[in-house]
Amino acid sequence: MGSFSPDYLDFFIELAANNHKDWFDLNRKRYEVSVKKPFAQFTQTVIDRIALKNPSFQQVLAKDCIFRINRDIRFSADKTPYKLMCSAVVSPEGKKSTAINGIYFELTPEHVRIYGGVYEIDKENLLELREGIAANAAAFKRLVSEPSFSSFYGAIHGEKNKMLPAHLKSAAAQEPLIFNKQFYFYATFPAELILQDELLDTLCTAYEIGKPIESFFNQFIHRS
Repeated sequence: MGSFSPDYLDFFIELAANNHKDWFDLNRKRYEVSVKKPFAQFTQTVIDRIALKNPSFQQVLAKDCIFRINRDIRFSADKTPYKLMCSAVVSPEGKKSTAINGIYFELTPEHVRIYGGVYEIDKENLLELREGIAANAAAFKRLVSEPSFSSFYGAIHGEKNKMLPAHLKSAAAQEPLIFNKQFYFYATFPAELILQDELLDTLCTAYEIGKPIESFFNQFIHRS
């Protein structure tokens, strides 16, 4: 039996049609039992499984990885107060992670989606990462074209710059991903996976497949 009951999915389906505080308050106990608690327990299980091979995860706690269900509506035209999913970043830095050294995952009634790579990066680190790719283009290309990576994740995504520093232009002609401002990858699975035992193995496999590229990225990213 999986970590979640069908009511995990039903709760978010119903919330989508009743996304306001009154409905949520009436269903708060249901949220705690069917959504919040099992998601926290499952996230800790993912952490503990990864930590068996990766000591840097041994002190990571689920509470430091899980995002709140409340939306930040301060600057949004959409004023609905609640997200229609649970999500977490399983990484040694948890939610503070910028260059992911782990995985981000979200469990929604529409899908399971797993992300890795670099989503947010400052200007200095972006330049160093681009220079690192340029100086190690063959190694980078091998990682991106690795069959296990390409079959699971497909490709690296991200917004791009139209212009680059002059010293990177020739390298970018050979490796267009140097134009990227982000270097992330993701895989999507049917929502039914949430209710299956295979969910845990799928997430741990996603971490292992993405780890070589994340390790490549992180050697060029300096944290304060």
